[in-house]
Amino acid sequence: MTATRMSRRFFVGAALSGTAAVATGAVLPAPRALALPAPLPPLDPTALQTAIDDLEHPPSTAAQLRVGGTAGYWRGTSGVADIRTQCPVTAHDKVRIGSITKVFVATVVLQLAAERRVSLDAPVRRILPGVLPTRFAAVTVAHLLNHTSGLPDHVGIPDPETAEEVFRHRFDHWTPQEWVATATHGPLKFAPGTRQEYRGVNYALAALIIEKATGRPYGEAVAARILRPLGLARTVVPGDDPRIHGRHVHGYLAMADGSLRDITMYDQSSSRGEGDMISTTGDLDRMLAALFSGELLPPELLQLMFTLPPDDVRMPDGSPARYSTGLQQATVNGITLWGKTGETYGYKTAAFSTRDQQRRFVLAYNPTTARDGEESQMIARVADQLTRTPSAEGSAV
Repeated sequence: MTATRMSRRFFVGAALSGTAAVATGAVLPAPRALALPAPLPPLDPTALQTAIDDLEHPPSTAAQLRVGGTAGYWRGTSGVADIRTQCPVTAHDKVRIGSITKVFVATVVLQLAAERRVSLDAPVRRILPGVLPTRFAAVTVAHLLNHTSGLPDHVGIPDPETAEEVFRHRFDHWTPQEWVATATHGPLKFAPGTRQEYRGVNYALAALIIEKATGRPYGEAVAARILRPLGLARTVVPGDDPRIHGRHVHGYLAMADGSLRDITMYDQSSSRGEGDMISTTGDLDRMLAALFSGELLPPELLQLMFTLPPDDVRMPDGSPARYSTGLQQATVNGITLWGKTGETYGYKTAAFSTRDQQRRFVLAYNPTTARDGEESQMIARVADQLTRTPSAEGSAV
């Protein structure tokens, strides 16, 4: 078997990134010029079920899809939550949500900004003395939240290339300070605010800022400010607990001999604040609806979540910036979506909505491989079905 790089550093934020056309619907960055929104197609339950029933592209064990919004509602499942018992997956089963964690963290930081307990323009070093070196003095809270900080790449962390290596490191434990320190070697990659590069460590720092401002673990702040007020009873910030409690979908990785090994139990300390949360499709749909409706933030701060950096701020490959404060933007078949993707071993999620909430969708599925471009095929299929009208077929821009 050819070795395949398995690092979570690669796949966080990859799907719906706007870098490539995948499956039937090309997913590219939204044009900056204002345009009239394309009409939304009616829901096609048969096509949606077919999209999630294809558990071969990518190889997956289960899928859950919840579609909401004023333009129609649908939900469906496919596959099994546990290959040992063959128990079917349900719409209420918990999953690891990966980088959708960042939406919760960004929301709390913006709430603290509304309360004047955190300044978005404040240098991170002023809030967290000693965590970043002096040469990073220009990095602000705002730079963390929209991935324009320029922080260096991680040095000295495991970078598994095979599933077997992933399992050897599954219980590695990092303190937040240890993890951040691995991304402080060398100079900044660019002057803060001049370019955009998606980096999970930005949100590891954001979680530390929440703790500094509130005097409590970031997970407690998320629970007090978002989970309990919205009644998200099945959403969890696990802390140091590597397990998922209650009914949940198991995650698996394909080994070199073709067998599937359970990767559900995993130390999430290296993803703290950037990708460690657990939730359900229903809870994520409720979070997205509340956020977009203004239940969690005042209008001027909510608008930051729908504002991309200036046109001259580019991604490393030269494409336009596509991350706002806490969200990402993608246009599929002329429909602009805002939301977030997430991934960790054995789990992939996507939660997106049109700004007016005519159409929301939350997709959670369980790929068993992690090959460049392949694991995002289901997101592309679903997004295409939810946005493609007969006249828009093949017209993603």
